[in-house]
Amino acid sequence: MATAACLLDVVEDDTLHAAFRHDVLTGFAQARKAVPARWFYDHRGSELFEDITQLEEYYPTRTEIGILTEHCPAIGEVVGAGRVVVEFGAGSATKTPLLLDCIAPAGYVPIDISGDFLRESCAPVEARYPGLPIHPVEADFGEPVVIPDALARRGRLGFFPGSTIGNMEPWAATDLLRTMRATLGEDSLLLIGMDRIKSTAVLTAAYDDARGVTAAFNLNLAHRINRELDGTIPVDALRHRAIWNEDRARIEMHLEATRDITFEVSGHRFAMHAGETIHTENSHKYDRRSATTLLLSGGWEPRSIWMDADEAFMVILARAVGEDMTA
Repeated sequence: MATAACLLDVVEDDTLHAAFRHDVLTGFAQARKAVPARWFYDHRGSELFEDITQLEEYYPTRTEIGILTEHCPAIGEVVGAGRVVVEFGAGSATKTPLLLDCIAPAGYVPIDISGDFLRESCAPVEARYPGLPIHPVEADFGEPVVIPDALARRGRLGFFPGSTIGNMEPWAATDLLRTMRATLGEDSLLLIGMDRIKSTAVLTAAYDDARGVTAAFNLNLAHRINRELDGTIPVDALRHRAIWNEDRARIEMHLEATRDITFEVSGHRFAMHAGETIHTENSHKYDRRSATTLLLSGGWEPRSIWMDADEAFMVILARAVGEDMTA
């Protein structure tokens, strides 16, 4: 049985369902079909992503963990004690203890769109930190989130690991950073992971692993649409593709039709020709300059940057600057 600390603040399921339906129908009506990557993360999608993080080819997770571990004292010194950690897209909260151990936090607010997965990940964190106020929130962090009243007066540290910011087009990433600033408020800090540009071979292998786990993760989106939106997508007629786009410095994930297909979603009919794709994810890669530009455009000024020895990944601490640009 969950204790009081693990009881969720929940955004109504109807609201999330309506947003999912809107994004899918809008994306499928476009000339180039696309669905936002945030809808990967139902319970099964979250499980599959955790499997991806353990793959030999998928370097970001272990590299970021190494950075957080090695630079824990420096992070703690710059952040200071007594802040509430607000984790955006908490998932299984694998990296969370690495941060909490460094900074003597006043509380922890994990936010995730998958309530079931959030419930499962909450208990181990609570067991490890029995005196720490923990207030999980099931919500889409792409919209401003109200911090629970019990922690509202504390200084805040946003935590956004995993280079998830790279899943978004630059304009959308800027909007998200501004939304995070609105959630966190004045005088807040943000600790964010960003993947760096590197060889095409390393990048494509990370998103198209030999065991096919990433393919299953991608295809699970179609299964979710069928299950939750009365879809009739023939999933066996889709295949996973991962492509490096040099001009936009990003890996793209697509679901490609292997034959001509027709299907329905929520009573709306769609068709795809063989070779046509549904664009499901981008993973933009950054260097120092592009990362700094993105953060500044979203209302955050970088203060410290930590990297691994190979400079494959970076963890950046930024502070909120200027007026609240979402007001």
